[in-house]
Amino acid sequence: MADGNTSVFENVNKLVSYGLKTGLLEKNDVIYAKNMLLLNLGLTGFETAEQANELPEVSETDLENILKVLVDYAVEHNLTGGETVVYRDLFDTKLMACLVDRPSNIINKFWKLYKESPKKATDYFYKFSQDTDYIRRYRVCKDLKWKTPTEYGDLDITINLSKPEKDPKAIAAAKNMKQGGYPQCLLCKENVGYAGRVNHAARENHRIIPLKLAGEDWGFQYSPYVYYNEHCIVFNYKHTPMLICQKTFERLLDFITQFPHYTLGSNADLPIVGGSILTHDHFQGGAYEFPMAKAEIEKEICIKGYEDVKAGIVKWPMSVIRITAKDSSRLVALATHILEKWRGYTDEKAFIFAETEGEKHNTITPIARRRGDLFELDLVLRNNITTEENPLGVYHPHAELHHIKKENIGLIEVMGLAVLPSRLKKELSDLGKAIVEGNDISHDEVLSKHSEWVKAFSKSYSKIDSSNIDEILRKETGIVFSHVLEHAGVYKCTKEGREAFDRFIATL
Repeated sequence: MADGNTSVFENVNKLVSYGLKTGLLEKNDVIYAKNMLLLNLGLTGFETAEQANELPEVSETDLENILKVLVDYAVEHNLTGGETVVYRDLFDTKLMACLVDRPSNIINKFWKLYKESPKKATDYFYKFSQDTDYIRRYRVCKDLKWKTPTEYGDLDITINLSKPEKDPKAIAAAKNMKQGGYPQCLLCKENVGYAGRVNHAARENHRIIPLKLAGEDWGFQYSPYVYYNEHCIVFNYKHTPMLICQKTFERLLDFITQFPHYTLGSNADLPIVGGSILTHDHFQGGAYEFPMAKAEIEKEICIKGYEDVKAGIVKWPMSVIRITAKDSSRLVALATHILEKWRGYTDEKAFIFAETEGEKHNTITPIARRRGDLFELDLVLRNNITTEENPLGVYHPHAELHHIKKENIGLIEVMGLAVLPSRLKKELSDLGKAIVEGNDISHDEVLSKHSEWVKAFSKSYSKIDSSNIDEILRKETGIVFSHVLEHAGVYKCTKEGREAFDRFIATL
């Protein structure tokens, strides 16, 4: 006879009801799904025939609690290998996999809907990726988000709380594990259906849509952490390093030809100015208008031999050339020309060096979008040179900004969306209380790093109290992010910086 815990059986039935409600399951799947869940929970059957036939009413928002009850049971019965979030996530993904269809069926449905419209296909796949709990809605909704007005337009600020931090026990367990090479990384196509381990997220509920980009095999999926609406990842089916080249522009423009309602960009291909994964060529995009896309052209330019392509310098804290044309092949040609010129460009007066001691420094962060019938590329000039004074990078947030943002400035930040560390949720809350209460934070172990910042911005306000402290801290955090982007720009927004930018433009 099965375990007498009525709650676990009730929640097995609720999870199957959830699968029916979201369309993950059909009526004929019910018995199979229930039996798969029982198997994974180490149960041999329901307590009664009536219980076996129950399908309680549920809503989509019930999923978090349903999984909590089932995983609590699994932890109590030593089915998970541990009790921390890493082990719980591995196990609840195994449960959700009982509701998820085979990859071929998902792929076929996607392309069938694509024939009606690309948007219908992505709408389906995005909802599917949330319904399967690959994107954990109940975590993503906890992220803090706001907008901050700046001289460059409104910047998007987020404090990401949906990506769980690794716990010490899992880190220790991972260290003692035999290092495997399968999948080679978190982006590889072999992640589909993979059970995961303590140092590699479970992906049993994960599906990928195969694409052809510039004649090559690529995959389309969503990020499980969705920093913005329909945050997608497009990756090379081959585990090959990031490389910005002519082919990059061809692939980006091919994608927005196939999915004109999406933006797509690439991280740079060098350390410091690139993303967190340089070993696997990939892009990121989605159905979101980033602040950079709203930024206006500050100065129009004409590039010899490309007079048919509209070009200009964007009013942005980083150094951006925007090119626009109806013919995407002309954008590929001009973008390649600009990239090749920038790769080899040195301007000692502006402290821009193409290469030092055999190490190359210049690269580009490209972003592609559609404007009606027009194709548009933003080309962000990047340089990763370091010095003794700035060991993390000359064109990287300097030490005085590290209290807010120390990490690399990748594609998403470049486009004007700050992804700030989760520590700031508590730090800003505690900081607000300390400011209102008039406490000295200069010797506080955690808050002292914010001390100089608080002294500087406090002078700008005639009144700071409990009624406005949260608004002030959010505004000032956003302003710091605008300075972060300025630090990452190779040409400063000054008279000298603009003159230096013009010197590069003249070489085109």
